Amino acid sequence: LFCISDPRTASWPMVYSPLPITLLFAFYLFVVALGPHYMRKRKPLKLRGLLIAYNLTMMTLSSYMFYEFLVISILGDYSYLCQPVDYSQSELGMRMARVCWWFFFSKVIELLDTVFFILRKKQEQVTFLHVYHHGTMLFNWWSGVKYVPGGQAFFIGMLNSFVHIFMYGYYTLASLGPRMHRYLWWKRYLTIMQLCQFLAIAVHSSYNLFTECPFPDGFNIAVFIYILSLTALFLDFYYQTYTRGKQ
Repeated sequence: LFCISDPRTASWPMVYSPLPITLLFAFYLFVVALGPHYMRKRKPLKLRGLLIAYNLTMMTLSSYMFYEFLVISILGDYSYLCQPVDYSQSELGMRMARVCWWFFFSKVIELLDTVFFILRKKQEQVTFLHVYHHGTMLFNWWSGVKYVPGGQAFFIGMLNSFVHIFMYGYYTLASLGPRMHRYLWWKRYLTIMQLCQFLAIAVHSSYNLFTECPFPDGFNIAVFIYILSLTALFLDFYYQTYTRGKQ
């Protein structure tokens, strides 16, 4: 079901041991729990310039990762149905492993989303869905880079990077202030795009469970179960925000 750790990524930053990512996750939960208490008697920070720079940086990083995943998959003639990991030291294999690491590291950076919400006293945005998604993605992609940096996993990284280009584009516009709110009518469609992403990943990961493919079934099973949990939470968010809210 599972394979041994990839020797190519064994010594890479934050991948060599589960300790750094575990400590980071513990600190993240500490901030989520005590951050609102710290800000309770303080004025919310505006952070407009920082947010614009941050969101533009994340949009640029997402664009770079999407480009890398797409180009490598084309050059390597990757299969969307069954793609084993290239554990060799080939140029394309190493290039794919590196972009998988950057995708993992982007999930580390994205923890700042929560910090900015807390500092701006937007506590209503720090929902269970928000914390669950940000926290679990750390361990999901740590495992991905540690054991299977490439192969079937490329599709998830490529698709998620594509969606995040639009997501951080939305956040960039929102951070410009109230005058941009009339241009943010497409938030609902962004959520629909995320749900379509989950559906595509669920189909992609479950397909190999019924076919012979030299990619660890354990990872496909884990991805499928995880994506079902995200789908349920996002459907609830969609209902609460766009359906029940209108009623």
